[in-house]
This record gives sequence, C-alpha cells and structure tokens, in this order.
Amino acid sequence: MGFPEKFIWGAATSSYQIEGAAFEEGKGLSVWDNFCRRPGTVFQNHTGELACDHCHRYQEDVQLMKDLGLQAYRFSIAWPR
Repeated sequence: MGFPEKFIWGAATSSYQIEGAAFEEGKGLSVWDNFCRRPGTVFQNHTGELACDHCHRYQEDVQLMKDLGLQAYRFSIAWPR
C-alpha cells in the first residue's frame, strides 16, 4: 500500500508537551501546570517545565523538520503564554 502522489507529510505538536520555558516570557500557570504539580497525578512526577525546550530550540527543531522533508507543521501555543 502506498500514499497518494499529492500526500503531504507533516508533524504536529502540543504546546505543553514541547514548549518548556515554563517561567519565562510572562507565562502564567496553566491547568496542566497545576495538575502536574499534584503528587501522584503524572508518571514519575514529570512536568512541562523543560519538556523538549522548543521555546529555546525551535530553530534546530525546524531544521530537523526540513531535513526530514516535512511539508507541514501544526503547532499550538499555550494560552498562558
């Protein structure tokens, strides 16, 4: 099975999962920030404080997407930012 000739390859991300920079640029606390700080709610008490650090590494990330040949990228920005 193949993909149609005009198929567009892309990627998508979710703000809380990749942004990082949790306390920079005036960002306030989100529902996820508060939820993840409650003991026992998240595996190994992980938070999005660093995440993938996309806020600081977006240029590298975009270059990786280009190197992969992606044609589309859907992202979200956290409301508290």
